[in-house]
Amino acid sequence: MDHPETEHLLPNGDRVWVIKTSEAARLLPNVLELFRSGKPEPMVFGDAGQPEAVVIPWQMWQRLEALAADEDRGFEHLYETARERLANPQPSIPIEEVAAELGWDLDEKIDDSDLGKPL
Repeated sequence: MDHPETEHLLPNGDRVWVIKTSEAARLLPNVLELFRSGKPEPMVFGDAGQPEAVVIPWQMWQRLEALAADEDRGFEHLYETARERLANPQPSIPIEEVAAELGWDLDEKIDDSDLGKPL
C-alpha cells in the first residue's frame, strides 16, 4: 500500500511532507479543526510526491496578500519617485532623507552572502 505522505526536498535544502491529493481531501475537516484550535500548520498536497498546492488559514492568506500588495506598490512608488527626481533635478539631499521617504531602514542588516567578495 502506498504511503499517504512523501518527503520532498526543496531547493534550499529544507524538507516538506506532501500529502496525496485524495488523502488531503479526506483530512480537510481535521485541518480546519487544527486551524480553529490555533495550530496554523499548512497542509501541502499533490500527486507523485510533488507539492502542487497548500491549504493555509484565512488570516495567513490575508497577511500574505497584503504583503504582496505592499511589495507591488513599493516598487511602483520607488520607480515613480526616481522618475520625478530625474525629471526635475535638484540639489542633493542626505541619504537619510531619501531612505525615510522610501521607507528604508538603513540600519537593517542585509544578507549579502550571495554577492561574492568585493573587488
